Amino acid sequence: LPAHKIVAVLDTLKASLAEDRFAEAAQAIMTTDTFPKAATRTARLGGVEVRVTGIAKGSGMIAPDMATMLSFIFTDAAIPAPALQAMLSKGVSTTFNCITIDSDTSTSDTVLLFATGQAGNAPTEDSGELGDFRRALHEVMHDLALMVVRDGEGAQKLVQITVDGAVSNASARKIAMAIANSPLVKTAIAGEDANWGRIVMAVGKAGEPADRDKLGVAVGGTWMAQAGGIVPGYDETPVVAHMKGREINIEVDIGLGQGRATVWTCDLTHGYIDINGSYRS
Repeated sequence: LPAHKIVAVLDTLKASLAEDRFAEAAQAIMTTDTFPKAATRTARLGGVEVRVTGIAKGSGMIAPDMATMLSFIFTDAAIPAPALQAMLSKGVSTTFNCITIDSDTSTSDTVLLFATGQAGNAPTEDSGELGDFRRALHEVMHDLALMVVRDGEGAQKLVQITVDGAVSNASARKIAMAIANSPLVKTAIAGEDANWGRIVMAVGKAGEPADRDKLGVAVGGTWMAQAGGIVPGYDETPVVAHMKGREINIEVDIGLGQGRATVWTCDLTHGYIDINGSYRS
């Protein structure tokens, strides 16, 4: 790395430090992002109001294990490091590690959580006492994760995919990710085509237990297929209208168990090719 370029500006950066410059920090870490990403929540901890604020960057090379995504989360609460790590790890598993833009990863992904203790609460590791803080932390991570997906390179639509009825939660997640990473599913969404056959295809390629004759698929809350076949009297009118929106909701019922998972992705447009075909990294 050209370390001299970094060292040369450290004094200037130090002089410009301020408590109210989160917006500038969120913008400074952007790469191909089109907007800065920040979220904040408050919580009660030991009778004291504490705050959780986070920033993030990322819009391409995003998949579970976060890829080129960076997120920095700060709280003024006093919480011991082991408790912070446990809450962060659990929250990441259902937020940042449940998003994908293009299924690609890298070595630079990071989520860091800092606690200053300046709120003045009594430090605690008690799970019950940390309940409201855990909620606030999860909401910040959830907001940031969805901002990353909304800002996916070339993306026009945010897509939520929920898989239910799998043999386990882990199986449901693998199936959901297979759907989310399917180029055929993502391009169909870009073209506003509710092609449930492509969704079924993605379920099949996941390599997880599934039975065609028990499978159900819904888009925008309208069930298109159930028990392996098209729903009798199915009217695609509400589905067509839903596909024209900016937020798409896909549900898949595997029909085999109680496993459930939700992941988020975006559509795949010509814009992704334009961005990634126009520079050499």
